[in-house]
Amino acid sequence: MIPWLEPTSPFPDVSEALTLDAPGLLAAGADLSPQRLLLAYQNGIFPWFSEGQPILWWSTDPRMVLQTEHFKVSDSLKKTLRRVERSRTGHGAAAPRWEVRFDSAFEDVMRACAAPRRDGPGTWISEDIIDGYTGLHAMGYAHCSEVWLDGELVGGAYGVCIGRMFYGESMFARVPDASKVALAYLVAFLRGQGVRMIDCQQETGHLASLGAAPIARSAFLAHLREAIREPAISRWEVVAPLTP
Repeated sequence: MIPWLEPTSPFPDVSEALTLDAPGLLAAGADLSPQRLLLAYQNGIFPWFSEGQPILWWSTDPRMVLQTEHFKVSDSLKKTLRRVERSRTGHGAAAPRWEVRFDSAFEDVMRACAAPRRDGPGTWISEDIIDGYTGLHAMGYAHCSEVWLDGELVGGAYGVCIGRMFYGESMFARVPDASKVALAYLVAFLRGQGVRMIDCQQETGHLASLGAAPIARSAFLAHLREAIREPAISRWEVVAPLTP
């Protein structure tokens, strides 16, 4: 039986996470306050649960991560990125006009990530989740990458950054490749800032196609402990992704 957390309860050690039935499930309960979320990420723990469930806390083993130097850009995405960059820097055709921003519409990105998908219902991102992460954003720990097309928000990604450790949470796209464009610009920026690893939490084929791969939780935690001690990134500025 997993531990039930009260608002003041500490997290169990991640070594106590279940290995059967629900691998990686560590605890339930507590709250989604910015302070609780920050403590979770500092210890390699993340919330993930469905509507009608209590808050569930996880620490998966192995852990899916994206090494920023291993980010894969397909040939089709390279073409899109070149088009976006030409438009973004004023060297492309007048229309359509692409723009990439960081942190100008954090809550809008979260709500877009929470919206129903074409192939299914909405995500697990509830109002409580939105409140918690917008609180982290106000504290300077949560950030987003946004893709705009002719003044409309069409893609984005958001996550949490502590020191030089970034934890990816969710992405969305309203036009083809928009979420990948948002991720590409985010990865380029983070790599330039010395962020070597993005936590992807759980293994999926889509993440693997972008270069993510599972590593042992022990290796993930060892990197995390060092990375979160690094100075926080002071300025979030858009830089062009590599498109060879």
